[in-house]
Amino acid sequence: MMNNLIRTLMVQTPTVPGNLGRVATAIGNVGGDIGEVETVKVGHNYTMRSITVQVESEDQLEELLEAVRSLEGITLHTVSDEVLHAHEGGKIQMKSKMKIESIADLRRVYTPGVANVCRAIQEQPDKAKIYTSIGNTVAIVTDGTAILGLGNIGPVAGMPVMEGKAALFDQLANVNAIPILLNVNEPEEIIQTVKNISPGFGGILLEDIGSPHCFEIEERLKEELDIPVMHDDQHGTAVVTLAAAISACRSTGVNLKEAKVGQIGLGAAGIATCRMFMAYGVKQVIGADKSPEANERLVSYGGKVADSLEELMENCDIVIATTGVPGLIRKEWIRKGQIILALSNPKPEIEPEDALEAGAIYATDGRSVNNVLGFPGIFRGVLNAGVRDITHTMLVAAAEAIANSTRPGDLVPHPLNLAVHEAVSEAVERAAVVHGEKDGVYR
Repeated sequence: MMNNLIRTLMVQTPTVPGNLGRVATAIGNVGGDIGEVETVKVGHNYTMRSITVQVESEDQLEELLEAVRSLEGITLHTVSDEVLHAHEGGKIQMKSKMKIESIADLRRVYTPGVANVCRAIQEQPDKAKIYTSIGNTVAIVTDGTAILGLGNIGPVAGMPVMEGKAALFDQLANVNAIPILLNVNEPEEIIQTVKNISPGFGGILLEDIGSPHCFEIEERLKEELDIPVMHDDQHGTAVVTLAAAISACRSTGVNLKEAKVGQIGLGAAGIATCRMFMAYGVKQVIGADKSPEANERLVSYGGKVADSLEELMENCDIVIATTGVPGLIRKEWIRKGQIILALSNPKPEIEPEDALEAGAIYATDGRSVNNVLGFPGIFRGVLNAGVRDITHTMLVAAAEAIANSTRPGDLVPHPLNLAVHEAVSEAVERAAVVHGEKDGVYR
């Protein structure tokens, strides 16, 4: 995800062809990225537009605003932070599904009628999935140690991310999701806390928990809980990355399973991506990281480690990079016919146009590779199936569903396309039902 600044400009231009182009050029010349452009008002001789722009810093924003203000005949009326405005009061709330308008309603939903429901669950605990919200509710758990690209900013500062996840769960998959902020950092404390609260949830989504303790936390919780657990920064990212690679290979005629795949950066997302490709059937997965511990972890999962980035680039047909280091991949390292997925945001390891100019057959950055394509449908599927584990078989099925929903020429589908999330849910549920728990967990 990006952590850039987003601002909305209200710009008035004369009603003469080319003026919107002048504004767009001025924004582009200082490195601004234009999002939505909406015509707000058309006057007799002018047009008022709302233009959303994204920049990397306050200094770049000031440079952009000055560039627009300097355009002759064009007026910049306002600059607003619509993102902050959208977050006022938070993005989620808990609401009753039932209206309580009479004493009879009160007696049904609360006392004394609810006592019979409590007894029914006491006698048969599985009925909680029928008579409460537990079976359709996921805890979004964070310790705030790896929020977006911001790092260890704490759980409260990360709450807007957790609320965003909860809102997406609701709108894209009809799953209730509740943010759980943990003011603890030791793996054992986190594990015990999640175990203690787990009876109230049908699943656990671990979010923005830093490496390497995220590995131990997820593995232990998967072993010790009887509900599905997934660390989204690992497996959500890996699912969408695999889907992107499948689409890229289809576009270029490359056989992914026979290709040599290189992964630069073996943090949480990188390791999970390697494992996902191996689960898909890729025979040769090679990684590179400056951390000996990360390299050893890849080897323990069946991957190979390159001695250097140059060696990896020389030997791999498909290269994926998730390092967060802009410009890490040099143009002279690109081999003709390679597929390059440089997925770090906001700046990739190599710009796609540079990779293509150097001979790559396909190149892209990470702007469209969004975890939201994965986690809502994955949890909808496993909750529907009623299984305790999320397996690699289910995750590969999710990636294939995303790839199969992608239009020719695109890398991945639109993240808000409800049909995509339904397809992911169905694919995961089908894989869960067919394979049950035979595949175990990610071990």
